[in-house]
Amino acid sequence: MSLRLRLALAGAVAILVALGLAALGLATLFAAHVERRAVAEMSVQLDQVLAGLERGPDGLSLARPPADPRFSQPYGGLYWQIEEGGAIQRSRSLWDTVLDLPADTLGDGAVHVHHLPGPEGANLLVLERSSILPARLGGGAVRAAVGMNASELDAARRNFMADLAPYLGLLALALITAGWAQLSVGLRPLRDLGARIAALRTGRAMRMGEDWPVELRPVAAEIDDLLTARDAETERARARAADLAHGLKTPLQALMGEAARLRGEGATEQAEGIEDTARAMRRTVDRELARARTATRAVDAQADPALVADRLIAVLRRTPDGAELDWRQGIAPGLSVALHEADLAEALGALAENAARHAKSTVAISAQTDGSHLLLSVADDGDGIPETRRAALMQRHARADETGTGLGLSIATDIAQAAGGDLMLTSAEPGLRATLRLPLVQQPARASVSKP
Repeated sequence: MSLRLRLALAGAVAILVALGLAALGLATLFAAHVERRAVAEMSVQLDQVLAGLERGPDGLSLARPPADPRFSQPYGGLYWQIEEGGAIQRSRSLWDTVLDLPADTLGDGAVHVHHLPGPEGANLLVLERSSILPARLGGGAVRAAVGMNASELDAARRNFMADLAPYLGLLALALITAGWAQLSVGLRPLRDLGARIAALRTGRAMRMGEDWPVELRPVAAEIDDLLTARDAETERARARAADLAHGLKTPLQALMGEAARLRGEGATEQAEGIEDTARAMRRTVDRELARARTATRAVDAQADPALVADRLIAVLRRTPDGAELDWRQGIAPGLSVALHEADLAEALGALAENAARHAKSTVAISAQTDGSHLLLSVADDGDGIPETRRAALMQRHARADETGTGLGLSIATDIAQAAGGDLMLTSAEPGLRATLRLPLVQQPARASVSKP
């Protein structure tokens, strides 16, 4: 899972959890608010009940009940009850039910709010008050209570949440979208970091630079330090390889001279042994030199394949294998590949020498662009190589015949791969076609990065 997707999912979950908690809090606050309003209304109704009390021959009675008709309807949803000295009077709406008020002690005028069972198992919100009657009503204390069905409050809360839900959904969508946009802007430097590293790999940039947000500057600095250290180590390796080649050149020439002297004296077998050993040593040196040259490539390396091909053809026409061949050069001028001219000459030269050894009459060197790469081909009209053997021929010291060192195709492959390309062997109908796929030189692109 990508970093952006992980953060987006985590943010979405956090937003949904936060909105869920907010919805729960709002529902609780709304319920508390509705209950306070209900208690306030019941307080007014309780005042009406107490104000309507009268003392008659039969004792205390409610001469003027509250005007709300629900008090008169059985199980109408609004209820009142008066208790005096064990005698209980209640509204018609209670029918045959009595409010089971808790046995608590209230001071004069004190009120309590209860949740009690009511008629038909309904849950009631009950407001209770204890009052001392005036002298005209005979004095004494009464407990008066007014109740209402709590289901009405629950219905109000459900309706409130039903009205709130669409707005919470829209808010969640807006916050998740804003979070995604924030992630896109915040993570853009990471995308630019990957683009800059790709530019380093392909040679379109030399270093990461310092134009990065503060959080990414240490990473860019470490990468630049690694590149600097790698370049220094590569230069030392190339220098050591050059010193090695220079140091072995004279001894190898001496060995070949000794082999020639022995051959002149008739010791042909000993001379061949020395020559085989010297050639093996030379192959090893050539291999290591090619590896050292292709370890890195300069960012500004470029070569014109048409010019390199012209020079190679001019040299190969003076060799025994190439003197009798028809050399055809069809590379358009003005092309430029991201490779040192010497490396291109060695890779193309290895392919051209192989073609010269196997061609019957013609060797053709051509090129065509393929997007950001150049397909540089060398084709001969020889007998070709079976497809099953082509991959093996690109390995070190593999040869199609007993001539050559067996390093040409392998070195050409190393050079092409170090430049970001490859070597392909295909049929040329007749003969064999060897194609170098090399990156074209591109103008350095200025990477777009976010400023801190």
